[in-house]
Amino acid sequence: MQKALALTIGEPAGIGPDITIAAWQGRAENQIPPFYLLGNAEFIRRRAQSLGIDIDVAEVEPQDAAGSFTRALPVVNVGEVPAACPGRPDTTSAPIAIAAIRRAVADVTAGLATAVVTNPIAKSVLYDAGFTHPGHTEFLAELARHNDRTPLPVMLLWSPTLAVVPVTIHVPLREAIAQLTSELIVTTSRILVADLIARFGIARPRLAIAGLNPHAGEGGSLGHEDQAIVAPAVATLCAEGIDARGPLPADTMFHAAARQTYDCAVCMYHDQALIPIKTLAFDDGVNVTLGLPFIRTSPDHGTAFDIAGTGRANPSSLIAALRLAARMAASQK
Repeated sequence: MQKALALTIGEPAGIGPDITIAAWQGRAENQIPPFYLLGNAEFIRRRAQSLGIDIDVAEVEPQDAAGSFTRALPVVNVGEVPAACPGRPDTTSAPIAIAAIRRAVADVTAGLATAVVTNPIAKSVLYDAGFTHPGHTEFLAELARHNDRTPLPVMLLWSPTLAVVPVTIHVPLREAIAQLTSELIVTTSRILVADLIARFGIARPRLAIAGLNPHAGEGGSLGHEDQAIVAPAVATLCAEGIDARGPLPADTMFHAAARQTYDCAVCMYHDQALIPIKTLAFDDGVNVTLGLPFIRTSPDHGTAFDIAGTGRANPSSLIAALRLAARMAASQK
């Protein structure tokens, strides 16, 4: 049985359905691996019709998706037709968005799919419906909980141009600084290195570790954290045989020549990592969750309510996420 990727619908009122349809349409020319959408087939038919697109949609079970992929967009129904209209989200769409994520993880865990690929969600909509997790990453970690142990999820933003990992993620900057410890940097980097070896095929990953403060603290004159927290973490990683350098001034880490010296930049907080990659690779960046017992990728953009249902959404990041998920699954095997 050929297995397909499990793709979630994301926020139905956003561009997830649009880019899914566009990705399937370009499956041959973009060499997209087989996938099936977890959502609602009738909803996808209606969205395609509203976009002026004539496609075949097949209601399938996961094991039949790969065989249907060349002739129709395979959909596994996980809920009723969402009531939300393009660009106008409401809480009625939350149940199907959550159910799709749960089912995708269950399908991969059961061996029915090779990896989880997620379309963008609207966290504000999910919060209004009682969702308690900060985002996709933390929810996926909870779904991967086993024997009362929840894995530490690590967010990797990957593109052919640049790969970055933020050590602290969806927290206010003040809280990110309070959370930052040498242990967290070391643990995050260990997980990163393990997945770069196992799922990306990089035999000896090179890490560039960013400093927290301007100029990596300027010898302590611009803050003590780089000497007290970051430098000891780098020393521990090097002692373990990991190729790590730092703390490095973040403002000189991302130009073309610097990027050639490492495989991934480890950054101390969200925007320190995401600003450079979204500047350099906005259309083909992929969000990857490391440290989980399954592969998960996602487009590196949001729901884009302003263009949902208009036909102007660019599927490039979703295409990159689908292709990377298949590549990671092949490397892992």
